[in-house]
Amino acid sequence: MIDGGDPRHQGLAEEAIWLVRLCIQLMPQEPEARGLLALMLYCEARRDARRVHSAYVPLLQQDTQLWSQPMIDEAERELAQAATCNQLGRFQLEAAIQSIHAQRAVTQQVNWEALALLYEGLVQLSPTLGALVSHAAAIAQAKGLNQGLARLNALPTETVKNYQPYWALKADLLKQLGYKSEAQQAYSRAIGLTEGLAIREFLLDQSSQLGE
Repeated sequence: MIDGGDPRHQGLAEEAIWLVRLCIQLMPQEPEARGLLALMLYCEARRDARRVHSAYVPLLQQDTQLWSQPMIDEAERELAQAATCNQLGRFQLEAAIQSIHAQRAVTQQVNWEALALLYEGLVQLSPTLGALVSHAAAIAQAKGLNQGLARLNALPTETVKNYQPYWALKADLLKQLGYKSEAQQAYSRAIGLTEGLAIREFLLDQSSQLGE
């Protein structure tokens, strides 16, 4: 997980965006290049909102006024241009998912049904562990916490045992469902797998609330 706190990451992100722009110049008819650029722009647009007074702020709690609207607007244009090629790919789907999140700046809410459908498509096209866990998160919001948790529990134990986002999400769902002991165990696992100090402190704070 990227917490947006290391200035070195910003330089790497800017270089990556420059390289993808170059790819688009060389392959202007390649929709996935535009999809990748859109994805990067959506994520980079939220950089300043990921940390407030050095504290990590998760996506759904971020102040949308801190997002870079020019970057979001450019991402929207690139995604729309990619769609005209009628060749759907992984990066376009991932960018479309970020577009749904970006709409919160206007609507003040997230269309979880649309997100769940987009993640379903992404899982069919590219069933990575990240996509599967994110799909479970969207299902939890769109169809209920128990359904989301069931999706997580269906993932192979060996596959997820060292995957931090899985344990962080599982801890949050268990916490919301009132399973304090199980949530505490999941938080402990997530914290142990977290490298970033800001995210670790965020998870420790969430875990401490179980005793309140």
